[in-house]
Amino acid sequence: MRTVQVAVIGGGAGGVLTVAALLGTPVHEVVLIDPEPGRGLAYGPAEPYHLLNSPARSMSAYEGEPTHFLEWCRGIEASAGPGDFMSRARYGDYLSETLGVEEAASLGRLTLLRDRAVSAVPHAEAGMVVTTAAGERVIASHVVLAVGQGRARRLAVMEPVRHDPRYVEDPWAPGALDGIGAGEPVLLIGTGLTAIDVAFGLAERGVAGPIVAVSRHGLLPREHTRGAAEAVGGLVAPEPTPSLAELTRRVRALADSVPDWRAVVDLMRPSVDRYWRGLSPDGRERFVRHLARYWEIHRHRMAPAVADRVERMRAAGSLRIESGAVESAEVAPDALSVRLNGTRRFGAVVNCTGRDRLTASGDPLITRLLADGLAAPGPAGQGLDVAPDGAVLDAAGRPNSALWTVGPPRYGHLWETTAVPEIRLQARQLADRLVTGAPLGV
Repeated sequence: MRTVQVAVIGGGAGGVLTVAALLGTPVHEVVLIDPEPGRGLAYGPAEPYHLLNSPARSMSAYEGEPTHFLEWCRGIEASAGPGDFMSRARYGDYLSETLGVEEAASLGRLTLLRDRAVSAVPHAEAGMVVTTAAGERVIASHVVLAVGQGRARRLAVMEPVRHDPRYVEDPWAPGALDGIGAGEPVLLIGTGLTAIDVAFGLAERGVAGPIVAVSRHGLLPREHTRGAAEAVGGLVAPEPTPSLAELTRRVRALADSVPDWRAVVDLMRPSVDRYWRGLSPDGRERFVRHLARYWEIHRHRMAPAVADRVERMRAAGSLRIESGAVESAEVAPDALSVRLNGTRRFGAVVNCTGRDRLTASGDPLITRLLADGLAAPGPAGQGLDVAPDGAVLDAAGRPNSALWTVGPPRYGHLWETTAVPEIRLQARQLADRLVTGAPLGV
């Protein structure tokens, strides 16, 4: 058994950014608990052709050092620029190396515990006791849940074929795409960034398709600006309002006033959570139902090189984008029969709708916290119920002064909480909070 000031659970980007922030403060000892610390789901299985959807200037691990990642890239490739879109695999290398540097420089303040946390319960005196799958126990004054998102989203309509090997529920599982035949038509459910990554992965494996990507509106992510974005002076983000219609009107007017709508989206990004909190419950519901997808395709954009490849595949007929919804699916002798704008047969179907934002999905630690009443589901069952400063609320709505979150577990209370800039800021604020005890004023 070991005793530390902070235990960080989760070794992906959220965990690494949290550790980096904590070690920049007078925290005595930190333990990071994860079977494979340093990469996480987003950057572990990535291939070289999977690019970040944010430029290098946005991806530093340190809130106070915005060029840290760019300078690291220039150590590998001198010509790397702030607007370049690096591979996700390279960013995984960066996170892993950053964690290694922090461990070496910590003089024993950081320990990497390569195991999976399975429970966290209050300690008899103060803090919490974290138990790992191997039975090791860690007493921590504070526990930070940096566990990322849940498992691949389960689609009810695909239940009849869920156990058929031709249906890929989780495209990021090791070897998930390897069994798809080169001459088979493939259906991708979803037209977002995951679908694009999967389409590229299939093309790299020689799958000629056609690959058909389908979503309700058939909308692809928009493209990032090529080269440096045009500076627009004097822009002011709209003020929050409980009326979704009024907020939408203000945003559209602002977008119409500038040469490039991207400037408005980027301007709004730091304020999105204030907008989300400012909407009435009805406004939030209508945003999710009617506008969320439109925001997402403008907010989470494709790198220019990715957009070029998508267009080449579409022009060649190897990738088709359709609007519609899968109505049913069943197993046929030599294919999966899918009712989609008529009944069609596919050699494989891949779920590209993303991860489940109910963080409890498949995580024994979160499941145990919920069962013990130490945590509760967040709004609409998404993420965890948390206070504005990230403290986890128990089943009675009381904040736990020893249990905290960063990143996706805050989803529901926040709208923007999955990207590096937002998680980096949360980590910095939480590190300061744990040292000073002062409210964050979020």
